[in-house]
Amino acid sequence: MHGLEIYSTCPPLDAARGAPSNARLREFARLSEAAGCTGALVVTDNGQLDPWLVAQQLIEASARLVPLVAVQPVYLHPYSVAKMLASLAFLHGRRVHLNLVAGGFKNDLAALNDTTPHDERYARLLEYATVIRELLAGPRAASFEGRYYKVTNLKLTPALPAALQPALLMSGSSDAGAQAARALGATAIEYPKPPAECAPAAAGARGVRIGIVARDTDDEAWAAAEARYPEDRKGQLAHQLAARVSDSVWHRQLSERAARGGAPAREVYWLGPFQNYQAVCPFLVGSHARVAEMLARYLDAGYRTFILDVPPQREDLQHAGRAFERAAARRLAA
Repeated sequence: MHGLEIYSTCPPLDAARGAPSNARLREFARLSEAAGCTGALVVTDNGQLDPWLVAQQLIEASARLVPLVAVQPVYLHPYSVAKMLASLAFLHGRRVHLNLVAGGFKNDLAALNDTTPHDERYARLLEYATVIRELLAGPRAASFEGRYYKVTNLKLTPALPAALQPALLMSGSSDAGAQAARALGATAIEYPKPPAECAPAAAGARGVRIGIVARDTDDEAWAAAEARYPEDRKGQLAHQLAARVSDSVWHRQLSERAARGGAPAREVYWLGPFQNYQAVCPFLVGSHARVAEMLARYLDAGYRTFILDVPPQREDLQHAGRAFERAAARRLAA
């Protein structure tokens, strides 16, 4: 869409709804593709379905949608990641992108006995992705020796066609994450501030993770947003606990902004779902025109990739698409 990469987020397993059914995953894939999304993020943590099995469901239910599979070094060896990519390409002739995850929930990491400090996790992730890329580059065997990974004369079979090489995305909110993204040539994904506070990028591809609730009017958008994300004292307490134990830079930054009061009531940039432990990113809420204005300002700051939060309702992706169309048209006109 006008040079933008827009990803929806696949419905996760949650306590209220359980695991998404095959039918729901397939419907989500069709809706995402119809709304003009490039692909769909498939998240990973200790409490989720295997992201590669979910990715295959998305591929089978769509013609072009690209699964953006979250990969974490403690879950899967880099050779296994490369093998998954090559196997899906061989079986379906389809591309899969990678969302490189350095850490995760603190309790998840502790359960896996992963005590690696924050910045070192990005050093490990850099090696992890380097091994994956060396294997995918083919046809020669790959050799690599670093602090965390070593492979010798390792060859990937079947080879991955050049046209199906994955794009790499990763968190770029911290200095360590931004540096790793630049070293890999990956798109650095941020949990953004309001666009007025976002400085233009000096170098490197940039993106944001954000939720969108847009409608024809502000009142309609806010009615939908507040119905889906009501104030929840239990959720607020869970958020406060998570903020105290997390070493995530983006989580701390958003938590500090929320504690300061965030934005005035019913401004387009909204932290309500994040504060109530209902989402992990800021939201843009309002009429198509007002959301489009905010999106256009993110475009002006150099962001070209957008990962949208899980759509609350079936029509939300369509409404978000209308806002993106307006934003792109506004920027072209300017």
